Amino acid sequence: MKNALPTAVAVAALLAGGTAQAGSSEAKRWVDEEFQPSTLSNAEQMKEMEWFIKAAEPFKGMEINVLSETIPTHTYESKTLTKAFEEITGIKVNHQLLGEGEVVQAVQTQMQTKRNLYDAYINDSDLIGTHSRLQLAVNLSDWMEGEGKAVTNPMLDLEDFMGISFTTGPDGKVYQLPDQQFANLYWFRQDWFSRPDLKKRFKERYGYELGVPENWSAYEDIAEFFSVHVKEIDGQRVYGHMDYGKRAPDLGWRMTDAWLSMAGAGSKGLPNGQPVDEWGIRMEKGSCNPAGASVSRGGAANGPAAVYAIRKWDEWLRKYAPPGAASYDFYQSLPALSQGNVAQQIFWYTAFTASMVAPKSEGNNTVDDQGNPLWRMAPSPHGPYWEEGQKLGYQDAGSWTLFKSTPVDRRKAAWLYAQFVVSKTVSLKKTHVGLTPIRDSDIRHESFTERAPKLGGLVEFYRSPDRVRWTPTGINVPDYPKLAQIWWQQIGDVNSGAFTPQQAMDRLAGEMDQVMARMQAADEKAKIYGGCGPRLNEEKDPSYWLSQPGSPKAKLANEKPPGKTVQYEELIKRWQSH
Repeated sequence: MKNALPTAVAVAALLAGGTAQAGSSEAKRWVDEEFQPSTLSNAEQMKEMEWFIKAAEPFKGMEINVLSETIPTHTYESKTLTKAFEEITGIKVNHQLLGEGEVVQAVQTQMQTKRNLYDAYINDSDLIGTHSRLQLAVNLSDWMEGEGKAVTNPMLDLEDFMGISFTTGPDGKVYQLPDQQFANLYWFRQDWFSRPDLKKRFKERYGYELGVPENWSAYEDIAEFFSVHVKEIDGQRVYGHMDYGKRAPDLGWRMTDAWLSMAGAGSKGLPNGQPVDEWGIRMEKGSCNPAGASVSRGGAANGPAAVYAIRKWDEWLRKYAPPGAASYDFYQSLPALSQGNVAQQIFWYTAFTASMVAPKSEGNNTVDDQGNPLWRMAPSPHGPYWEEGQKLGYQDAGSWTLFKSTPVDRRKAAWLYAQFVVSKTVSLKKTHVGLTPIRDSDIRHESFTERAPKLGGLVEFYRSPDRVRWTPTGINVPDYPKLAQIWWQQIGDVNSGAFTPQQAMDRLAGEMDQVMARMQAADEKAKIYGGCGPRLNEEKDPSYWLSQPGSPKAKLANEKPPGKTVQYEELIKRWQSH
């Protein structure tokens, strides 16, 4: 980041001017040639574009800078939609792409220094607890009704955004506007799971059908089956599991995003558990003050379920993943599936759907000669501590975020661009490119009905009621950048063998409480977090909290109940019945 930020600022300072010509003829060309299909008619698209043209007139010739992480959706925005926006409105946008950690660092720097590094960010909604407390991000609900009303698209239709609840603070206000979203689901080779010989061997060994695992016991059995007993398919060495373990920030996100919630560490409640969320942080219902992460304070970050989760991550990575997986990071492990030597992955992001449906000619060994996927996606299996009513995994909702430190005219111009790239005129085509749907109307469009067989279950998942059980980090986390950076070092020490899972999670929970104690002191002194900073519970013997109902949960006598699977065809019928 230390190299990227000055470069972006320097570029912004050196460049000037904009497009001289902009208007209806340019809009019509883009609508006709690029923005198809759309849920809007051609006339409705032009009506929306005419509004953008008029609203942008005061900012014509301006040049703005925005930042997002690097995924195919944002590449399309950066390379194609910036050009369209400039030709239609006369506003030039430098849409920079960086790694997720660098984006979080830039956001944190702008919040800390109140210096305008970028005019808008596509920043994960994981920071909703941070933005709603610090009040450094623009409250979009008030902005759209007040200072930003003249530049707020009357056709925006917030209710159409599937992830709008993820970007809503505890005060009921919207702080971020979803731009893309993707879930971490289960991925598996349907062609292998359907083979009669493999199905027969699996049932003979484990006593139940080979299929989509509904719990971690079945996932573990399937991992062992392919890695240890099958070993080879069609002359190729195969494995029953894929994951990553490189000591890097994305190792921490892998855990905070979903892993503890999948094991069942948190409380019941959607979008996040109450009173204990998927990070293991306790915040009582009706309160805005986090009370602690350690079991001794009523949290669950070092409780039996969390320790079990970390132990299984480490164990499966060592025993069932391909050689070298422990040194992979997030960006290396997921595309590695295209080599075609892995049977399943418990933690797979739908953001990689676009690359996983690439043709065989491009080296993708998980599609057939006609381009049909040999794989499918399905709901994540859950651990033994999970209960019905809990979230079941993570959903990333990269969302437009404006800061009060950005000058108002630049903020307005950036808000126009943000709305443009999520507008109904543009969003369906963008969804087909990046496969990160944000609008309910887009995923239900007939063009996705036609394309669904080629997408391995993506369309069926996003049309199903299950989609709400995958949620981003919620409001219990008072300062995401400060707390997230603690995780990966501790988890990395497990993989290296320096600490046991219990030791690592004890240390992690303790450090989280220390950071939150400093936040509490700052909030009590200067209301830095608007009075909603942490208010830590006094420590008690962990047995007190473990004996209370709900999370933190006492250690189970048997952490491996019988494996349970469902056939994929039955799963699809279940989704479609809703």
